[in-house]
Amino acid sequence: MGEPVNYVQHAREVMTLIDGFPRMPAQVDKPVAYSWLRCAKEHRLRPDGPLDPAVVENRHLRERQQRLDDLVLIARAEMDSLYEQISGSGYALLLTDASGVILSEKVDPTLRDSFRKAGLIAGANWSEQHEGTNGIGTCITERRPITIHRNDHFRARHIGLSCSAAPIRDTGGELMAVLDASCVGSDDSKASRMHTVALVSMSARLIEKCLFLRRFRNRRVIRFHSRPEFVNLLHDGALALDDDGRIAAADDMAVALLSADCRGDLIGRPLTEIFDVSARELDSSLSGPRQPILPVRDIEHGRRYYMSVHAAQPETRTPRTIAGAGQIMAIEPATQTEARAHTLDELAGHDPSMQRNVRCAQRIACSRVSVLIQGPTGSGKEAFARALHLASERAAQAFVAVNCAAIPESLIESELFGYRPGAFTGARKEGMRGRIAQSSGGTLFLDEIGDMPLMLQTRLLRVLEEQEVTPLGGETPVKVNLRIVSASHRNLKDMIARGEFREDLYYRLNGITMTLPALRERADLEALIHRILGEETALGRPAGIEMEAFRRLAAHDWPGNVRELRNVIRTALAIAEGGVIRLSDLPSDLLQPRSAPSTGTPVTLASITIATGDSGAAPGNPLERAEREALLRAIATNRGNMTHTARQLCMSRNTLYRKLKSHGIAPETLRGDGLSQA
Repeated sequence: MGEPVNYVQHAREVMTLIDGFPRMPAQVDKPVAYSWLRCAKEHRLRPDGPLDPAVVENRHLRERQQRLDDLVLIARAEMDSLYEQISGSGYALLLTDASGVILSEKVDPTLRDSFRKAGLIAGANWSEQHEGTNGIGTCITERRPITIHRNDHFRARHIGLSCSAAPIRDTGGELMAVLDASCVGSDDSKASRMHTVALVSMSARLIEKCLFLRRFRNRRVIRFHSRPEFVNLLHDGALALDDDGRIAAADDMAVALLSADCRGDLIGRPLTEIFDVSARELDSSLSGPRQPILPVRDIEHGRRYYMSVHAAQPETRTPRTIAGAGQIMAIEPATQTEARAHTLDELAGHDPSMQRNVRCAQRIACSRVSVLIQGPTGSGKEAFARALHLASERAAQAFVAVNCAAIPESLIESELFGYRPGAFTGARKEGMRGRIAQSSGGTLFLDEIGDMPLMLQTRLLRVLEEQEVTPLGGETPVKVNLRIVSASHRNLKDMIARGEFREDLYYRLNGITMTLPALRERADLEALIHRILGEETALGRPAGIEMEAFRRLAAHDWPGNVRELRNVIRTALAIAEGGVIRLSDLPSDLLQPRSAPSTGTPVTLASITIATGDSGAAPGNPLERAEREALLRAIATNRGNMTHTARQLCMSRNTLYRKLKSHGIAPETLRGDGLSQA
């Protein structure tokens, strides 16, 4: 529709159209007109109705969220990613259930009051029956992506809103939820919202794909597309198989790619009836460390497709309680298969950020794109790099790991580049192949790359550019075939600014960056503890853990991350009496809350020195002063961790940094007290 009108005029126009139906003005879209008719005739609503939004009680809201906990977990991670793309544009992201009740929201705190006044809050029911024509409710009715812009709304009090929504379907194709992006008071045209509804639709499809893969993670899954580069990406088709090779489930893309009328045309049929692939070929594709891409044809039309086969993941063990000891959980030892190096799928677990990392890793596993893995010490960067190697075409070749921080500076050059016989005093008579040459054809993992001396950074850059290495004492370069994966817990961009790391090397290593979450931030922390308990008892007899000890493990903030967790569990199992880990077997720092950073100095607002344009003076405006103090308080509470601070304040990191800049707060000055800007 056209320019916004006032409430009275809008209500009059809506009723005029309804009274004159089926004649419609050209500027009113047909779906909008039919929705207005439903609102008036079926739902008995009035466009000038003054009713407040219907909001469910907190108890009932929690019950709805718990019923869809897998969805909410996955969707929140995708909402975080989408919010980063649209932050600063005035949008709120909303996730609702199939009845239109808002389960989760992502809103810029500066706009929260505006959205609250509009009724866009957790627990509010935005079905057409309650709120008339709107993005969420009309999407539920139409079962398709839609934009309801300003005067498209049935209720006059909503004409300041612009809403773009897309449905989220379950693994059976039924409507499960709606993802919506709404803004208040925008003057843009409806046509300008096409980009927004496209982004929301793409995020909804990604959530659906993640739900499908999670729902059927304990079955073999086939992923296919007519173009090999699209296999294992968002727009491929996915089929889940029963043990006997019959199709147990299919997603929307599989139905579309195979030109089937519906899922029912595929479910129950043997896969070998759909594609010209034998059971032996499927099994052999699972025998290697990575998933090969198989060329196949569909039997009905003879069309060419490309397929990958993903093995069923082991069932997550349900902890069982030892009889007669109600507070002790049994630990089932891991099998030898479970105790081996983990694949990418296994490392993904049930944590959305790790699953996002794994999806990216699978896309580039067989390319020569350089990978930079960021993450705190002990978060599993080498395990991730090894899994990436196993998923690549180089899996049969060497994986060579070099810890740049552990090798003395005087030796790291010879370790990396090797040397000829007699190159220096103390050198081996036969010389030595360097780690770079050893990794040729395989993967070279450079851990803690930020600790590599500048002089060697220059040599490494030359090796990467020319794909050849000259050993110490040698004159003839040796050709190498390199795939580099590097890792660091340090902020390399800050090091570049300080002249401690070469910018050209950074961009050579940083083809794609994957950031591993700290252990305390993982959504699947308890499942990860279960897995490590099982792995650490793999070579011994079954054991158990006291529930209170398990709860203490889950509550700890794990500054040493996975490495610390594994060491604590290994030690506790070694000293546990009768094979049962109890509270007394845990280290003392786990038995008391961590209330301060590792520096031993409590972090308070007064301990954070802020560089400002006015010598640290607070702004004169009371509102600005209050916001500035709130920012400082949140930073102190989170010990300078900007990711945690942004999450507490319900804003993106970009928004947080913009606000810090507007208040003259320099983030780099927060490092003096050991604070993290992760």
